[in-house]
Amino acid sequence: MAEDTSGKAAKKPLYKRVWFWVLAIIVIAAVVGGAGGGSKTTSSNASSSQTTSSAVSQQSTASSTENSTVSQEQSETTAEPKAAEASVPTEYKSALKKAESYSNLMHMSKQGVYDQLTSEYGEQFSPEAAQYAIDNVKADWNANALEKAKSYQDTMSMSPSAIRDQLTSEYGEKFTEEEADYAIANL
Repeated sequence: MAEDTSGKAAKKPLYKRVWFWVLAIIVIAAVVGGAGGGSKTTSSNASSSQTTSSAVSQQSTASSTENSTVSQEQSETTAEPKAAEASVPTEYKSALKKAESYSNLMHMSKQGVYDQLTSEYGEQFSPEAAQYAIDNVKADWNANALEKAKSYQDTMSMSPSAIRDQLTSEYGEKFTEEEADYAIANL
């Protein structure tokens, strides 16, 4: 070992010692091994709960044949919408969820939602998926315009005419004239 100027032996830094690296490898192996072991328990628990629920379901079905006949009739009437829903592409369903989010949380206009869904800086959905979302979203565009108008009035103390301009502006909220009129009338 090298000696420093005072005659004492110089110590190696901690990371240059063999025992440090052996200990680090053991700790990493324990963390990785512990993370992978939890999924086996979850799978068996989920499997046993599915078995239990299916057994209960079978008992209740066997006990009343009248209820099963009614449920068969109901399932036949709801089979058509489920089949139509299943044929909708995943991209369209995702666009619809995003459209609902923009409408319900941000109170955006129909055109604003469409532009956000198709924007290269936004969600980047295809125009077809965005149009599907707009056609199928359950939104009250008048209520959205009213909420935006209230927001402008409360946070920016804007006049009704300035709010109307902002709501209908192509660079603003992009609501229709009718939606803006409704919002201003109900402020």
